[in-house]
Amino acid sequence: MKKYLLFLPFLFSTVSAQETGTDASEKMNIIKTNVTGYVFRNINLTYERAFTRWFSVNMGFGAVPEGKVPFINSFLNDEDEKRFQNLDIKAFNFTIEPRFYLGHGYGKGFYAAPYYRYSKVTSNTFDFYYDYNGPNGISYRIPLKGFGSVNGNSGGVMVGVQFLLTRRQNLVLDLWIAGAHYGAGKGDFTMTSDYILTPEMQAQLKREIEDLDIPYVNYSVETNERGARVIVDGPWIGFRSGLSLGYRF
Repeated sequence: MKKYLLFLPFLFSTVSAQETGTDASEKMNIIKTNVTGYVFRNINLTYERAFTRWFSVNMGFGAVPEGKVPFINSFLNDEDEKRFQNLDIKAFNFTIEPRFYLGHGYGKGFYAAPYYRYSKVTSNTFDFYYDYNGPNGISYRIPLKGFGSVNGNSGGVMVGVQFLLTRRQNLVLDLWIAGAHYGAGKGDFTMTSDYILTPEMQAQLKREIEDLDIPYVNYSVETNERGARVIVDGPWIGFRSGLSLGYRF
């Protein structure tokens, strides 16, 4: 992550040195926030700097305070959702996005934007349980404590259109029409129990976690006598769409 931040000053100075035909009357800086992101608790801020009529760089930071998993019932059924009795998450993302304007320019009109995004999602210490079916036909509830995080690095492309509002053209409306990114995610979640788990208990725990079948996430499960480790290592997919409001100066 640090190497990308160290690269930014060099990128800006290089593009500025090559800048030609810039209208000195144009306002080259925009501060924005994606208002639709707040529906998902995403507190965010974006800075865009225009270097030429057709080229700018957009940098965004977003943070999701700890809270319930948005739309968790869309990928877990009611029974499985109850087993994660108090699961909360928090998240952070950083996006750098060169923009190529196709029309008016200087931050106005249609644009195409390849981008890189870094994401991190961390859980609280949550409770999970499963019902072990013993050999005597009696079912035992086995509680576990879980905690973990996952990081994602991805690249994608977005298309959108940005409008300059008011007579002074200092208010900005940025419509993200559609964007998608793809990359790799890595991380792990550890789940521990106060019980010593027999091989039979471990085998059932492994099946229970694998059967959750969480979409868009590739994971494997390792178990031992104290619990389980869920290893995330696979594709990282995301989509972008929204509406930002900002100020141009």
